[in-house]
Amino acid sequence: MNSMNVPYRQIRAAYDDDTVTVYQAYPPEIARPAVAAGRFVPPFKRSRMTWIKPSFRWMMYRCGWATKPGQERVLAVSIRRDGFEWALGHACLSHYDPELQADRAEWVRATRANPVRVQWDPERSLRLEPLAYRSLQVGLGGEAADRYVDEWVTGLEDVTDRAKAIHARLLAGDEDGGAELLPLEKPYPLGPPVADRIGATR
Repeated sequence: MNSMNVPYRQIRAAYDDDTVTVYQAYPPEIARPAVAAGRFVPPFKRSRMTWIKPSFRWMMYRCGWATKPGQERVLAVSIRRDGFEWALGHACLSHYDPELQADRAEWVRATRANPVRVQWDPERSLRLEPLAYRSLQVGLGGEAADRYVDEWVTGLEDVTDRAKAIHARLLAGDEDGGAELLPLEKPYPLGPPVADRIGATR
């Protein structure tokens, strides 16, 4: 994808007609029972806001190719698209943005009324360098976290080995080989009301 043609704020993800893949990284004591159960189970705590990332490369930046303490296992989480879109439709930005809210008081009201937070961070190259366009993170709290755990998740896959294989190729200087192992992500379609709500570029 030519970066010159990528909208500044755009969701890119692996998805099909029914589901979309998001990524999270956890310590083994949370990841292993979750993968075994096919859903999040204790010691996962739904009372904490849980952040999901549609971008594999941004997840790799966040977890350091599964090397950072507490983020040694990377999970690809398949969730229902209607759930993902419910989350976006009940979201507000994680920080005040004067381009999207009339004033700070309006943003504060939105944070109290909605269980989901979104933020746009620089997307990352395969070498994890910041790119000129943004990638989405979605924070699920309260009702959204409950729906995520109980209704939206359709499958969990541990993709740590894939992350480590890509990293190994990069360390060996084989960037093309590393790129071949990346999941295919494409622009995710959003209706205008949701796009406007989360500040996506239209």
